[in-house]
Amino acid sequence: MTNSEIHADSLPADLDPNYGTGEYQIPNNDKRKLAGYLYLLSGIVFVSLFLICKKSPLVNEGFLIAGIGIWLFGVYNFLAAIKCEIDERQALQIAEEKLGFDIGPCSAQLMWRGLRSRPVWRILAYSSELIPKQRAVLLIDAHSKVIHEAVVEENPEDWDSSTKQTT
Repeated sequence: MTNSEIHADSLPADLDPNYGTGEYQIPNNDKRKLAGYLYLLSGIVFVSLFLICKKSPLVNEGFLIAGIGIWLFGVYNFLAAIKCEIDERQALQIAEEKLGFDIGPCSAQLMWRGLRSRPVWRILAYSSELIPKQRAVLLIDAHSKVIHEAVVEENPEDWDSSTKQTT
């Protein structure tokens, strides 16, 4: 028996710890345009069925109401299809420029804000000292790169007690 014929135990691909560690793609609201087209088409079909088959016992005013409602929801999908122009690294660079201090430990989360569901990066950042002196929370528009809100303060957390060892 040769070495190539010996079978060693190995993890399945879905349990491999390196699986999925490549570049992460953030979700983008552009996908709403496809849904918008489908809703518009469905709404037109419903309204057309109502207009063509008015006298049919199978078609009533509900087709017209549903068609208009679906069509309006399709229009909303087009209004809410706002593209995400920046990723979390670019959002952190914008935050660092605004804050005026080097960012150390931080967290970036993509959220949606307002009636049009605009993509916004919510960033919690601490200064880069060993024990951070400042912290900040920022909301950065992921499409226009505008900072909507920024709260910067001295770090009120007492990290000295967590670094001391008790005996």
